[in-house]
Amino acid sequence: MKQASYTDQVNIENELRLRKLCRDLPPFCKEFFRGIEPTTSSRTRIAYGYDIRIFFRFLKEEYPGIASGPVQSWTVDVLDRVTLTQLEEYLDYLKLYEDPANRIHTNDEKGRMRKTASIRSFYKFFYRKQQIQNNTASLLNMPKRHEHAIIRLEVDEIAKLLDSVEQGDKLTKSQQRYHNKTRTRDLAILTLLLGTGIRVSECVGLDITDLDFSTNGMKIHRKGGAEVILYFGEEVAEALSNYLDERELIMPKEGSEDALFLSMQKSRISVRAVENLVKKYARTVTTLKNITPHKLRSTYGTQLYKETGDIYLVADVLGHSDVNTTRKHYAAMEDERRRQAAGKVQLRER
Repeated sequence: MKQASYTDQVNIENELRLRKLCRDLPPFCKEFFRGIEPTTSSRTRIAYGYDIRIFFRFLKEEYPGIASGPVQSWTVDVLDRVTLTQLEEYLDYLKLYEDPANRIHTNDEKGRMRKTASIRSFYKFFYRKQQIQNNTASLLNMPKRHEHAIIRLEVDEIAKLLDSVEQGDKLTKSQQRYHNKTRTRDLAILTLLLGTGIRVSECVGLDITDLDFSTNGMKIHRKGGAEVILYFGEEVAEALSNYLDERELIMPKEGSEDALFLSMQKSRISVRAVENLVKKYARTVTTLKNITPHKLRSTYGTQLYKETGDIYLVADVLGHSDVNTTRKHYAAMEDERRRQAAGKVQLRER
């Protein structure tokens, strides 16, 4: 039997998690998830599931008289009973709330924006299907999100980071004990992230057969599910080749035979493990910047734009569906380029 791909495994796990989530939700929620399935990824649906569960917990806790019986017995008309004021109170509640296990949760501007978008989509679905009379959530103002500076590594910091991976002399004593075992793998991962700008989920999902060294190409599964071919340079090719020489000597656990990057437990490396190793090495280079795999992606995009000046190429390679998303991230660089235009055109001879 053919081994399921990483993407298929993630989709299966998310589907099972969503089914479990639905046990805590009103029955009509299943109709919503079925309806959005053709246009959303499994990750998006599971995120919607968690957001909607929080919404119904809020209603049950703060307005117990809004509907009778447990949440699981509520019908879709409960949405018509929720007022705009109550929805606004829900957005305020999201800043700080306690779950049934007495754990405290907080949401920043970005988190509240996403949860607001989830509720608006939820209402819009049932309003469009004429199952509720009012689309009250459409009147909600999205939480204001303040712009933050894009954090990325400078050129000298990139070199220092890769040097730190190779040498390991700036790691703690306990980290150095494992460094010789993971150095080649870690260098391959960081070189790949910095040299291609792929997402961490795309990185951990790579199989050995997804690489083609004759063209320096690799097949990746984008966030939306599409398969694309990206290309890497010689530095990335060398780092991957060195790692594959070691990888051949490892006997992977069942189910991870095809995985490119393996953990110390010899199974496919996880997103969390890659996040941790990036943070571990980044701390040896800078303590002021919180460097994550996504920041390495921003670093690549910055360098590519500096070298090419082609915002459309950057958007395509990074997998942005809307070039305005890319333009927003690199607006400061565009301003720098516009400044360079000042004085380039001479109006009168001097």
